[in-house]
Amino acid sequence: MLIFKDVGEKKTDECHKNVMLVWCGGIYFGFGGRFWKKKAPLGRMKFIQNLQEKWKVGGSQFWLIMLTFALGGSLSGRLCSFLLNLAFLEKNWAFWLVYPLFLTILWPFSVLFVSFFTGQFRFFKGYLGRVGAKVFGIGGSVAAPSTASAAPATSSVSSAAPIHIAIFASGTGSNARKIIEYFDGAGSKSTSSQVKVSLIVCNVPDAGVLAIAKEKGIPTLLINKSEFAATGYVESLHNADIQFIVLAGFLWKVPEVLVRAYQPGMKIDGALVNGKENVSKGIINIHPALLPKYGGKGMYGSRVHEAVIAAGEKESGITIHWVNEHYDEGGIIFQATCEVVSNDTPETLANKIHSLEHVHFAPTIAKLLG
Repeated sequence: MLIFKDVGEKKTDECHKNVMLVWCGGIYFGFGGRFWKKKAPLGRMKFIQNLQEKWKVGGSQFWLIMLTFALGGSLSGRLCSFLLNLAFLEKNWAFWLVYPLFLTILWPFSVLFVSFFTGQFRFFKGYLGRVGAKVFGIGGSVAAPSTASAAPATSSVSSAAPIHIAIFASGTGSNARKIIEYFDGAGSKSTSSQVKVSLIVCNVPDAGVLAIAKEKGIPTLLINKSEFAATGYVESLHNADIQFIVLAGFLWKVPEVLVRAYQPGMKIDGALVNGKENVSKGIINIHPALLPKYGGKGMYGSRVHEAVIAAGEKESGITIHWVNEHYDEGGIIFQATCEVVSNDTPETLANKIHSLEHVHFAPTIAKLLG
């Protein structure tokens, strides 16, 4: 009889624990039962996609986050039971009254602890900060600034930590070098302290841009196509504090997950920006022709110049534009032109285009980041 009694108590305790874990998890997830109301698989997939967009993460990171939630909840439940068993001799009404309070207190610490091992500490640090701000009203960046204080807030951005940008390149890196040197102070002292090239991302193991990164002491990230298409390396970029991405001779199509994670139009302090200036978040590209002509899949390098000359164009130039999920279709930011003469070859036209790129690319980035 005693054996059966012990088994029953253990099952009861486990049942209560599971109920409390579900209750606590529901609070922090904020699901409100919406997930299970959408019983159709397509509804659940849409819900997951919405969460990915809200959290700005790729598929693999999303499931690591969910795993961290689950393991953190389990750990907090066991810690809660252990601590309360030291204080209470029996599972009376007082035990179950205190249990949810202790569980709620222990949950954030448990999740942060687990996040070290799943590689999601940065995400959960920000997530718990936002939860704390909403629940307890803490965190200075949550409240929207008043009209009177809007101007000082903008100026404080420029005096704060620099905006970290990543340059994506596939080739020799001549544009990357010009941008790096510009923000090192060689081009503009007024912007050198506000913008920093903090990462070079490359998809070609022996590309010249990697040698430039080594010379300048800039970290590099070598990427492969399948992982890039699946995750966009969003987690790696976030871990490197990258806020802005510049494509400088990068030949792969940017996946939608990365485009979503770096949607332009927000300042560092979270205030909406009007127009296309003074942003600190986004992806831009430079194209060696005057878009919308001579753009699209396969139109890069000498192919573009050959097409321009074959069409008998009298001018060509560069287009700096926002990046979206389609080749060369993002909004145009800046264009500069050069003359195409009758004896131009793809090589001579390329030299003219490179000159325009080297003159205008870095200053346009500086203007955007303000």
